[in-house]
Amino acid sequence: MTLTLLIDLDNTLLGNEMDTFLPAYFQGLGRCLSPYVEPGKMMQALLKATRKMIENNRPDRTLKEVFDAYFYPALGLNYDAVQEALAHFYAHEYTHLRPLTHLRPDAVALTQTAIARSYRIAVATNPLFPATAIHQRVAWAGLPPDEIPFAHITTSENAHFAKPNPAYYAEILAHLGWPEEPVLMAGDDLERDIAPTSRLGMSNFWIHENGIPNREIPLPPTASGPIGTLIPWLDQNGLAGLLPSFNTPDAIAATLRATPAVLITQLSALPLDTWQHKPSPGEWSLTEIACHMRDAEESVHLPRLQQIIREDNPFLTGVDTASWVDTYNYCDQDGPAALRDYVTHRLQTLSLLENLTEDAWQRPARHAIFGPTNFQEISHFMAEHDRLHIRQIRQLLTSN
Repeated sequence: MTLTLLIDLDNTLLGNEMDTFLPAYFQGLGRCLSPYVEPGKMMQALLKATRKMIENNRPDRTLKEVFDAYFYPALGLNYDAVQEALAHFYAHEYTHLRPLTHLRPDAVALTQTAIARSYRIAVATNPLFPATAIHQRVAWAGLPPDEIPFAHITTSENAHFAKPNPAYYAEILAHLGWPEEPVLMAGDDLERDIAPTSRLGMSNFWIHENGIPNREIPLPPTASGPIGTLIPWLDQNGLAGLLPSFNTPDAIAATLRATPAVLITQLSALPLDTWQHKPSPGEWSLTEIACHMRDAEESVHLPRLQQIIREDNPFLTGVDTASWVDTYNYCDQDGPAALRDYVTHRLQTLSLLENLTEDAWQRPARHAIFGPTNFQEISHFMAEHDRLHIRQIRQLLTSN
């Protein structure tokens, strides 16, 4: 048994007080773009665009796409015209911010121990910066991404959600193939690191020198202490108690939201021959998986949820969706088009889940196979179905 460790960056792996860092960053960015726009106006647009990133709940738009769609039009800037200036800023001016941060030896030691133990490590930093800015800060922490085998680092280019959205953490786990092993989040922020992972059903470790919240919090951490105490705590308590449980409405909704986000990221740019590849006879190709997920969403999952909301204790028939792969000749269909259609149907499902009341999650139904059930359990089956195919896709991509 091993561990998947998600760990925050700023004020966790890297000493970095954002109250000092961000003003200096904004000033430098303002100088960079001053030939194109007045710095004060740029700052207003930057803050509003960042807020839109934090609020984004759409799995079909990366945070970079959300930012770009607001920031440049709001300032009347041509995107292509300023890219050279921005590239120069991040390659040269941004590096001048390094003295505002400091290396944390205990964080380096923690990472080295985790690597030695074959833990899977993901840098779970709020992805409101581009990859170059985040990767540089990871390097400033004494952990160069080109040398340390991080399993994933979140950036505005590869993330669709931001902290404290539980879907942000679900998206990371989906990128990692929904590991069927203990999972732990470590971070310094109760609202952004601890509360959302608790809502998702994960264990967490609050990095704090005192380890005592200065107020009562509704979702306390699993454990807390200085970063140097995390490994001793793991040794003392073992990993078995860190197995996650993703069965609450928050966890289900986050999983269902993360799946299309990850599929778009992982599959959209693949060549067509990869879509048809099968690791061995009898296994499904990416095209067949995408067609299956599309038809299951459109013809089974969404109609069932709608039926439970619409009717009192409805009867849900069993459907053999696995046979459709041959019945409808999935292998001859257009895989990328099937993915796009799946995302369209999943957006309808997510719209149904928006603002769903607690009572609605408990609405009863009768399933032909499972017997008495309810909206939450049927949704949980959908989330399990997602995780199954995410793992299947990960195995297929790594075998290609």
